[in-house]
Amino acid sequence: MLTGKHLIAGDWVSGDESFANMPVAGTPDRFATGTPDHVERACRAAEDAFPEYAATTRAARASFLRAIADEIEARGAEITAIGTRETGLPEARLEGERGRTTGQLRLFAEHIEAGDYLDRRHDSALPDRAPLPRPDLRMMQRPIGPVAVFGASNFPLALSVAGGDTASALAAGCPVVVKGHSAHPGTGDVVAQAVAAAIESCAMPLGVFSLIQGGNRDVGQALVRHPLIRAVGFTGSIGGGRALFDLCAARPEPIPFFGELGSINPMFLLPSALEARGVEIGTAWAGSLTMGAGQFCTNPGVAVVPEGAGADAFADAAKCSLSETGAQVMLTDGIAEAYRRGRDRVAASAGVRSLLTSTCDLRNATPYLFRTTGAAWLADAALGEEVFGPLGLIVTVADMAEMRAVAAGLDGQLTCTLQMDAEDSAHATDLMPILERKAGRILANGFPTGVEVSDAMVHGGPYPASTNFGATSVGTLSIRRWLRPVCYQNLPEAIVPDDLR
Repeated sequence: MLTGKHLIAGDWVSGDESFANMPVAGTPDRFATGTPDHVERACRAAEDAFPEYAATTRAARASFLRAIADEIEARGAEITAIGTRETGLPEARLEGERGRTTGQLRLFAEHIEAGDYLDRRHDSALPDRAPLPRPDLRMMQRPIGPVAVFGASNFPLALSVAGGDTASALAAGCPVVVKGHSAHPGTGDVVAQAVAAAIESCAMPLGVFSLIQGGNRDVGQALVRHPLIRAVGFTGSIGGGRALFDLCAARPEPIPFFGELGSINPMFLLPSALEARGVEIGTAWAGSLTMGAGQFCTNPGVAVVPEGAGADAFADAAKCSLSETGAQVMLTDGIAEAYRRGRDRVAASAGVRSLLTSTCDLRNATPYLFRTTGAAWLADAALGEEVFGPLGLIVTVADMAEMRAVAAGLDGQLTCTLQMDAEDSAHATDLMPILERKAGRILANGFPTGVEVSDAMVHGGPYPASTNFGATSVGTLSIRRWLRPVCYQNLPEAIVPDDLR
């Protein structure tokens, strides 16, 4: 059963106004609309909870994370039912995403139990060192305080209420205030119930988690500006993310903003691979482009291909496969409209020609395929802007020098992909120094859709892929975003944190 309310420090709180979700079918549900007052209450509760929660043992926090995973799984059928109604995503996709959500909670539990993330260091005292003695120095990472998290539109589970930002902050020892996404408030409601049950069963401080639903920009701005919030996690558009980033920087005391914003995830087809497997790669690329209606931040929207017969065969294969893909429901009406605007922008660019056109309206998306030259791409920076949806752009380059120029002109990316055979190693080696500076993840002979949650994963990159190139929003390294190093000099054993004894 949906509460239709906010969860603030253990209390389900209503308000004077409400808003409705936008289900694909059926009667809309109504939810309390968040206000700056709700933000104030949630942030105060998070700060009150912080000393106690930061002092919990790693084992206790690990048990808490596992309890959240268990409670989410116990509500699996309910989450899938409301999630499919709100987002239009198929049941299989939501069930897989639920597994990723609970899996990362359990992975983070294992990771903090091991303790390596604390990066503990100890320089023993050297009282007899000349010319000056050295004090006893111990260092480790400590939680920073309450964290604000903005739910993502395209991942109602894995990057939202109890998703990666929330899970990693809780693992670090930081209370969380979540601003739920209005595209799927019912899904967030049920997940928040799971977190509340885990808080109760693990006897955690009530202010360790709050969820605020809906509200206008004033609510998000109030959350980012609140003086008790110490960092912000965000997944969304470049425009919205940059506005929040600027607010974080403009605070009297600036705080870090960990935003994952936008990426076109270019794919570079090298000559030997193109000749040997161009048709196969084109067909597979079309499948990756249209997966989930192209609503993945890692969607490989651009293919850079040496011109010639191989490029033609690649394009024909992609067109053939895309033409067999029907309309798909997008997450919201707004996302569908933004997709159509992106389509029109690409189509109107000089030097771009259409290979596949279709018709989509309302909340539906159909594939589009365009082709241009390396020279036209280099002359129009707008072609490098993300189109969120199942749209592909093939960029044919005259030679490898022009391919390197295209790579060098890229903005920051989440991923770059090399389609290569052994004979392409020299070309790949030439590209690698460029791609390493452009992307957080470089792939060979695969597609970036599907982000493994693991120790080695990096889901981030130079701006605008993310606002902090030294961080990742996926994988165990994401926990480090919510920590800072503290050095303890000559402190008695009795008063240093337990993890340093």
